[in-house]
Amino acid sequence: MYTQERERELIELTRKLLSELERIRKAGKEEAQEYVQELREVINYHDYKYYVQASPVISDYEYDQLFRALRDLEKKYPELITPDSPTQRVASEITGAFPTVRHYTPMLSLDNAYTEEELRDFDRRVRELTGLDVVEYSVEPKYDGAGIALLYRDDLFVRGATRGDGETGEDITNNLRTVRTIPLKAEFSRFGIRLIELRGEVLINREEFRKMNEERLEEGLPPFANPRNAAAGSIRLQNPAEVAKRKLDAVVYQVSYVEPESRHPNTHYEAIEMLHLLGFKTPFPDMKLCKGIDEVIEYCREWEEKREEYPYEIDGMVVKVNRKEYYEVLGFTSHHPRWAIAFKFKPKQATTKLIDVVFQVGRVGTITPVGKLEPVEIGGVVVSSVSLFNEDFIREKDIRIGDLVLVERAGDVIPYVVEVIKEARDGDEVPIEFPDRCPSCGSKLVKLPGEVAWRCINISCPAQVVLRLKHWGSREAMDIRGLGEATSKALYEKGLVKDVGDLYYLKVVDLMKLPGFAEKSAMNLYNAIQESKNRGLDRVLYGLGIRYVGLTTAKKLSQVIDSIWDLRDMPVEKLEAIEGIGDVVARSIKEFFSREENVKVIEKLDRAGVKLRRTKLEKEGPLKGMVFVFTGTLRCCSRERAGELVESLGGTFSNSVTSKTTYLVVGEEPGRTKLRRAEQLGIKLLNEEDFLNMVKDYVDLEELRREEKREGYLF
Repeated sequence: MYTQERERELIELTRKLLSELERIRKAGKEEAQEYVQELREVINYHDYKYYVQASPVISDYEYDQLFRALRDLEKKYPELITPDSPTQRVASEITGAFPTVRHYTPMLSLDNAYTEEELRDFDRRVRELTGLDVVEYSVEPKYDGAGIALLYRDDLFVRGATRGDGETGEDITNNLRTVRTIPLKAEFSRFGIRLIELRGEVLINREEFRKMNEERLEEGLPPFANPRNAAAGSIRLQNPAEVAKRKLDAVVYQVSYVEPESRHPNTHYEAIEMLHLLGFKTPFPDMKLCKGIDEVIEYCREWEEKREEYPYEIDGMVVKVNRKEYYEVLGFTSHHPRWAIAFKFKPKQATTKLIDVVFQVGRVGTITPVGKLEPVEIGGVVVSSVSLFNEDFIREKDIRIGDLVLVERAGDVIPYVVEVIKEARDGDEVPIEFPDRCPSCGSKLVKLPGEVAWRCINISCPAQVVLRLKHWGSREAMDIRGLGEATSKALYEKGLVKDVGDLYYLKVVDLMKLPGFAEKSAMNLYNAIQESKNRGLDRVLYGLGIRYVGLTTAKKLSQVIDSIWDLRDMPVEKLEAIEGIGDVVARSIKEFFSREENVKVIEKLDRAGVKLRRTKLEKEGPLKGMVFVFTGTLRCCSRERAGELVESLGGTFSNSVTSKTTYLVVGEEPGRTKLRRAEQLGIKLLNEEDFLNMVKDYVDLEELRREEKREGYLF
């Protein structure tokens, strides 16, 4: 549809228009005519890139700014509106992979507000049209997922569709039947309803998304950019069995059509309350009825502060007039309803230039290309580096030095290159050449069969030794205070250690040879090393840095073996049978224990007295079978340290309140979301004193406080 030259021109025009937004807003009619034409051209182009090719070249925020500029000019000069203007339609995302179905009512977008002033303008328009002095609004999180429409007839789920072009969507009923939070039957007949169409969003829980990406990274694959893309791609897979594996959720947030119409709930709040009572996952626990726009703004700001605590990605708050009777008065544009608006949080995407690539050596020899960016702010954080993962990732996206790239930072995901803006290339971009030798030791790199990563397999590679020492001493592993990267590097360069086993044969006098170490600091590190001998089998397994064995996998393994040597002797078939292990991890474990140099390190650890066997406490554990979630600030320690404590006593630590949660431990200034969810699910609440009383017989609480104080935790 667009030639390469035309695409480059439109990218340049996009950057120009974005830089002239203030001038556009003040344009006179003659100048506005030119701007309107340019804005329509670039918006149509970006619609094509986003909806048809699924490869956006600007961020959502930048697109919104362009769309709003066009809309504002057309509002200022109505005579400039034409039937083919992007403001007069909803862009399409239909691909043809599924049959299409017609929605009972149009599935429109929402208008967006980015500032308090824009929310007040929305409120002013609503009050003018309704004649109300104070409007009651319903305010709820704006979920960042894939939009869906659900149809129920005679209480049965009969159809599920994508948003599509707003009028018609793709029929993905079989895929949506696999989503367990979508009831296959709901008793709408209790409310006199024969047929009902609902609107909602398919999502992936943050924790599930994190696990999904952990597994991909351990397998040498690039992670998904964000939960939204993962969810949207999942619901359109051709095999429902594959969809079921993605552990999707669905939140329903609107009743759009009802037969008979007289049974439609009178308010939005009542509609969501009905859906909640019928077993749907809804915004209900987090919705708030606000009297007037001041309460709306306060609630929106409150959520912007705590958005990262929510179990799902949200990119704003949705503000809706609560009473349905005003919807007809307020009406619709061709793009959005006038009775609702989305208050958008700071964007998490931005475009910037890739200025260089450096190659880093990981602790297991993996060579990782890291892109250096022109610094850009994304979601309140300045980003200047981004992982490019491996050679295949670079080749697939055709990333070159000098490229304009779309970068995203979502939740706990590391900054990610979503797309290369190839249309912006001017010919000066330089292809990235992957090295054939290790940047640290110069050894020839190898790529093993079936893998995507290049590796340095020199066991004496300085970069690997230093990183393995640092990893071994990390808090999640053996928690050796003082054994950071600088100390690890000094230990190696002084010839004091060649692997983690050597740490336990060091004397205080050896440590005093390190730069900046006097007798006291040397004694502190020596004691920390000795204390680490009793950390536990799961920490040892994680600390060894076995490929694909992350913290979660290490804990699973430690629960089914009695000694680390069991892994050496266990057949690969038996390893594969352990829940959550599988073929790739099992073979990696066997490969690790097949190498003589690795076995020698473990033997050193064994001789030094490092606990390589599961203790009675680890087998049973006083908190076994209990799931703990923490909210607010604890005085005794950080929430992460409290979670480690729970797991050391056989319990499970989670960041999200679910039906499986046993206790929610409430500290000072707790998060309202977790409290509400716990109350809704009937989860028992504990204060900090209750929690400490449960563990005091197994933990030295005074030592815990001293440790946290040394780590810089303030209480």
